Amino acid sequence: MSTAHQGMTRRSLLAGATAVAAAAATGTTASAAPTGSEVPGIWREFTRTPFTHPQIPYVGRAGCLRGAARFPRRPVVADVRDHGAEPDGSTDCAPAINRAVAAAGKAGGGTVTIPPGTFRIDGLIHIGYDNVVLRGAGSGRTTLYATKSLTELIGVYGSRYGGTKSAWSWAGGLIWLAPTARWDSLVAAIRAQAWPFEGWTGNRRDEWEPLTAVQPARQGDWTVTVADPSRLRPGRLVLLRIADDAAHTLLQHMSGDGPGPAAYYWQDKTKLLSYVPYEWPVRVAHVRGRRVTLERPLPLDLRPEWNPQFTTHVRELTGSGVEGLTLDVMDTPQSPHLLDKGYNGVALQCAYDCWVDDVTVRNVDNGFGLVAASSCTLRRTKVGGRGEHHPYFCREGSHDNLIEDFTIEQRTVPAPEGTQLHGINVEGLSSYNVWSRGDMQMGTFDSHRGLPFADVRTDITVNNNGRHGGDANAGPLYGARFTHWNVRVTNRRAGLVKIDGLAPYSATVGVNEVTEFDQTDVPDFTGDLHARLELYPTTDRIRPRNLYEAQREL
Repeated sequence: MSTAHQGMTRRSLLAGATAVAAAAATGTTASAAPTGSEVPGIWREFTRTPFTHPQIPYVGRAGCLRGAARFPRRPVVADVRDHGAEPDGSTDCAPAINRAVAAAGKAGGGTVTIPPGTFRIDGLIHIGYDNVVLRGAGSGRTTLYATKSLTELIGVYGSRYGGTKSAWSWAGGLIWLAPTARWDSLVAAIRAQAWPFEGWTGNRRDEWEPLTAVQPARQGDWTVTVADPSRLRPGRLVLLRIADDAAHTLLQHMSGDGPGPAAYYWQDKTKLLSYVPYEWPVRVAHVRGRRVTLERPLPLDLRPEWNPQFTTHVRELTGSGVEGLTLDVMDTPQSPHLLDKGYNGVALQCAYDCWVDDVTVRNVDNGFGLVAASSCTLRRTKVGGRGEHHPYFCREGSHDNLIEDFTIEQRTVPAPEGTQLHGINVEGLSSYNVWSRGDMQMGTFDSHRGLPFADVRTDITVNNNGRHGGDANAGPLYGARFTHWNVRVTNRRAGLVKIDGLAPYSATVGVNEVTEFDQTDVPDFTGDLHARLELYPTTDRIRPRNLYEAQREL
């Protein structure tokens, strides 16, 4: 850890721990903490070792621009009506909206406005240019009415792992934020039925080159030493690439290390093994000689046997967003499980420092998706209508994202036979993501195998009636440092919320009394899970109330 960050820890964290614990996320002073509130011991521990705590991850910089409260305000450069869009219910406005977006992109960025009204779209909206914001007049005033699925618009999308599943069940959106070159290559591969990898290194994971090797370091370090800093500069986005070894000690480390992960049989988990190397995009903050400081602390240890290195990646989408609109899909029945046609909402892919704000999606197969997206914020989003498969999905190595003030509404029609509801999904080595201040009227905390780790769900009310998924060959449900903090379960179902008996090195803190029923899981790892359970059972008494906001206060 750098000297500056050591000083910050000693002065700001240790000296102020008691006051922050009482006041964070409440707007009160320590002396005015609510009557009956309780500060768990694990919070006091965390304030002493915030970047290396064994159960609670440091997520204080999750989100767009490290969790900025305000998004950039781009000057208005286009109105979709100037490109032919009309809110008349019969004009297909997708071409006009895409022309306006392209014009803004070619001008170097800016805001494209959509006035109040309902605009029909018979195609998808693609935002592939940096610093372009598509802004409606508000989710209650501007509506895009979508009439076609991604299967109709692009084609059938099969799973790269075989079988008859539709990859539109977990990919793509009718509003799709992805860099143009990456999006073009994905669409071409889908149409050629050459089912692609979807992440930062291309369809075959071969579109990268090394920048420099990185010397050994520890999880929580902000500064690392590199072999050659000549291609690194402040502000550059690099990919930290960490490979596994034959004994799968990297996967064990993601699971907290120790006898349980060491005894786990990793070799036949073919889907999980396809997810490594672990790829973590991060901006360079400072370069001083061979010492490189990052904008976030390291998510994992860096050991020589894992060949840690900074590499290039496909060009990212950055500085773009969607704001103030509703995407309403034409009334269609929900498809059977894993056969979704792709009536999907908003997807962010290979995006960094992008956002979605005040956006509602209705009657979708899948709501809001993060696919190999990092450092993005979804704020004031809502999923409603006839019911959906994944209201929110976070996969393919998505990291450091923030989903806050989100709502999953109760479905308006009964679930058709053969369908399945998940909830707030995370999978595929995705890490350091936060779901904060949520109202889940249906769904669950869907850890979908693929060894996600170090993710936080905090200050959420949930009617816990969904089910998790995930193939057996995708490996464990949980890696280390999952934290569920201040969760109110209205139907008192424990599954996937109270995780002290399932997740290694995890923390379940401030959850009301719950019991096991419906889908009941057994732990993937043997022996002591080193999980923590505190302030159980309690309802909304924990202070700090919101773990993410309290970490930001630090």
